[in-house]
Amino acid sequence: MEYFENILRVQQQLESAFENNSEQQLLKILKENSFLFYELYERKFSPEPIFAEVPFGQEYRCDFAWLNDNSDGPEWVIVEIEKPKVRLFNKKGDSSAELNHAIGQVKSWKRYFELCPEQKKETFGCVSRFRFVVVIGTREDWHEKHAAQWRAFFNKDEKNIEIRTMDVFWRALNIAKNASE
Repeated sequence: MEYFENILRVQQQLESAFENNSEQQLLKILKENSFLFYELYERKFSPEPIFAEVPFGQEYRCDFAWLNDNSDGPEWVIVEIEKPKVRLFNKKGDSSAELNHAIGQVKSWKRYFELCPEQKKETFGCVSRFRFVVVIGTREDWHEKHAAQWRAFFNKDEKNIEIRTMDVFWRALNIAKNASE
């Protein structure tokens, strides 16, 4: 019963963060409820510890990071979270400033890793594979005609940057709710 009450509390907190379009509220909820990353984990039933606000270098920080211990070798997952209600595309069908900023942030991390291998090693050890995830917007944004075309070009150019929507957290919450029944 207590588990189900906790899930309902998390649901209310998520609803509030989305209502307020608050990135800070959302980050706090995610820090306290790592099960919300369920869909992003490679190994669903043995997730690794999640680290929040991981700094690297003088000017960079990611929102979350964890180490996947894959059968083909370890991989760091580096996650950037944006405001819950960010639009992915503007009225003309171009990627929004917020989406471009989030992608640019991840590209700056990748550039930093290339230019400063010793600092990268200091923070992330000898692991050389990284998977970058930006969580932004909702799936409704992907139903627009131009979105599929944009995604096809983006995926061709940026193979290790994933764009995921906020729906990943709602689906994880629903999985947790169903498991508690």
